[in-house]
Amino acid sequence: MNYILGIDLGTSSLKGVVFDQDGNFIGAKSSSYDVCNPKKGYCEQNPKFWIDAFENVIEKLNRDFDLNENLIALSFSGQMHSLVLLDEQGRVLRDAILWNDVRTIDECKYIRNKFSDKLLEITNNIALEGFTLPKILWVKKYEAEIFEKTHHILLPKDYLRYYLTGKYNMDYSDAAGTLLLDIENHKWSEEIIKKFGINRKLLPPLVNSTDFVGYVKKDLILKYGFKKNVRVFAGCADNCASEIGSGVIGKDDTMLLSIGTSGVILNPEKKINRSYNGKLHFFNSIYKDTYYSMGVTLSAGQSLNWFRKSFSKKEKFEDLTKDIDKIKAGADGLIFAPYLNGERSPYFDGNIRGSFIGLDISHTKKHLVKSILEGITFSLRDNFEMMEKSIDSQIKNIISVGGGSKNKDWLQIQADIFNKNIMTINIEEGPGLGAAMIAALGMKYFDNIKECSDAFIKYTQIIKPNKENTKIYDKLFEQYKKIYPNTKSICYNLIGIFEDQNKSN
Repeated sequence: MNYILGIDLGTSSLKGVVFDQDGNFIGAKSSSYDVCNPKKGYCEQNPKFWIDAFENVIEKLNRDFDLNENLIALSFSGQMHSLVLLDEQGRVLRDAILWNDVRTIDECKYIRNKFSDKLLEITNNIALEGFTLPKILWVKKYEAEIFEKTHHILLPKDYLRYYLTGKYNMDYSDAAGTLLLDIENHKWSEEIIKKFGINRKLLPPLVNSTDFVGYVKKDLILKYGFKKNVRVFAGCADNCASEIGSGVIGKDDTMLLSIGTSGVILNPEKKINRSYNGKLHFFNSIYKDTYYSMGVTLSAGQSLNWFRKSFSKKEKFEDLTKDIDKIKAGADGLIFAPYLNGERSPYFDGNIRGSFIGLDISHTKKHLVKSILEGITFSLRDNFEMMEKSIDSQIKNIISVGGGSKNKDWLQIQADIFNKNIMTINIEEGPGLGAAMIAALGMKYFDNIKECSDAFIKYTQIIKPNKENTKIYDKLFEQYKKIYPNTKSICYNLIGIFEDQNKSN
């Protein structure tokens, strides 16, 4: 039997997911690593962590599932935007600057002032701290000596793939998140590169996610004990992998909802959609001429985690959310805005802050927990409505994955707030599943994504909206949408007051 391996290189861990060639799940293992924060707002990672984690996962999979006897192909999913710089010999020049690093505020302002409209025209995105181009400009300015030695610019999964194959590549889905890709012409933008003084030779060849890029090197074949030559396929960005691994591609009446630390609402797009005007992310998908739009709630599961750590540390998540179905829809007039770290789409505001609106003496801890789950879902509906207005088809279903799909009461809240059927899938292996499906498609085990999805993915339940709750949530959502514009100036003033206070101290 031939095995295929999906590698998901995340922010805090690397996961390996194994399937056979018919799409049957064999097993999964993971290995965690640290994020380094050398200064406030800085988030970095040593790329050696990823190699060590990969080798640890391979060792576990060999031991428990005989991976080394059966592995024939692998592919990748990876954290987006994070910057990896290599010298002429392929050696790492500095720790990777991660997607959640916010040191590049000034670089983003510079890009917006100099090139905002043109950047949006070429990339269909706006400059944000998370993207790769601002990180490149920061290194150019503050670490010029390192940048002069740079011969290769990669993203995390591309570096791991280079380590395994010796080949430099980047797929279109990840390239779209660098702010350097001409999204319409499927090539690196000479105009952007020239404008910001980046040598074209630093950027790798572009490939589709299912493209074969090489074999695992012979010395590593021996090191890992693989019995077969292992084919390596390019892979894709983590959100693209979630799109593939949910089976949403090709379903015109369905979107994807993924709730983890952050929250994502994702819609596959058949052509470039210019109507969002930068208020949603827009990226290439598995193939260069396929796309997806994406709205992001920055503090989704993180809001619930913050509440537990701050006010109920000894309580498990399962206990924290137990019996919230006994609290009425709308938490008896309490609304939570989940802007704990600012907000991404549709506001792109790093200075807005979270709030509970309507809090009174009758509210209990359970009310607060329910309002947090509702507020997170309202924030995602904020993005959903923008998407729904710009597409031709009517959305009937939403596939829910991630932590937000684990709790039956939260699933019902999602169905009620979106007023859509919520579907869940049988195997919760996230982007790693999508990466394995890419390997299967690369090996030609399936003729198309639909065939591959039918083999790998089964939907386990459909949660239908409660129409009475939906009526309440529709009214509350109209109030929720007023929170951002009406608290923005207060939040900005509070930040200013305490910045002045810190300066005086």
